[in-house]
Amino acid sequence: MGNMFCTELRIHRKYDLKGSTQGRSTKKQKINENTTLKDLDLAHAFHVDKSWREALFRQIALDSMFLESQSIIDYSMLLGIHFRAPNHLKTATSHQDTHESSGITSAMDCSVPLHCEDANSSKGFLLVAHEPGTTVGGSHIRGSMVRASEGGYEEVDLVLPGTGRFRVQLGVNMPARARKLLESTDAVEEYDVVLYLGIIDILQEYNASKRVEHAVKSLKFDPLSISSVDPNLYSKRFVSFLERVFPEQD
Repeated sequence: MGNMFCTELRIHRKYDLKGSTQGRSTKKQKINENTTLKDLDLAHAFHVDKSWREALFRQIALDSMFLESQSIIDYSMLLGIHFRAPNHLKTATSHQDTHESSGITSAMDCSVPLHCEDANSSKGFLLVAHEPGTTVGGSHIRGSMVRASEGGYEEVDLVLPGTGRFRVQLGVNMPARARKLLESTDAVEEYDVVLYLGIIDILQEYNASKRVEHAVKSLKFDPLSISSVDPNLYSKRFVSFLERVFPEQD
């Protein structure tokens, strides 16, 4: 998990997603950035660029087919979400003159953070990093050159494009639009996010003990809802669930 989230950007939410439902919610009353949430806790769908989505599901299909061929189950998609800081877009603009004097300008016209460089290589984009008022750097490919803006107590940073270090890769620094359907209304909340994701826990075989677990739990729960199912069903359910998490663009 630490290697997947080796980034200067703060990971605000972490999810461990299997595609099953039985026991797949977090019972903790207090949820923070260190809490690993589960399938039933996820209230967002993530819209990514069409080409990235196609590449993502090609890789997921290959990985799940391989794991199925090895009789592996219980693997999951670890998803880390960094929420951008929309509350301080205007604050950053108000300091544009200050930033321009040091070679930094605001990126108010960029709707997706990691595409800003294509729009104007002289612009930065707003992201949240670990410590306000500090400069953060790192050699990891997920790293970024960041400078804290003067946005007050909130952690708002200007990531400097053009450094060649903040690159979008499959599962790394992936820009997306998170959509949350509000329970009480038909309204939708949307957020710009940066995603980190990968398949983990790939060592559990569907052996005799897992077959017994499936038989016992099936007496009490829906057999299709439990984690311990045969590898073919597991992989199909896993991919089907992720297709709902990352739906096609309308």
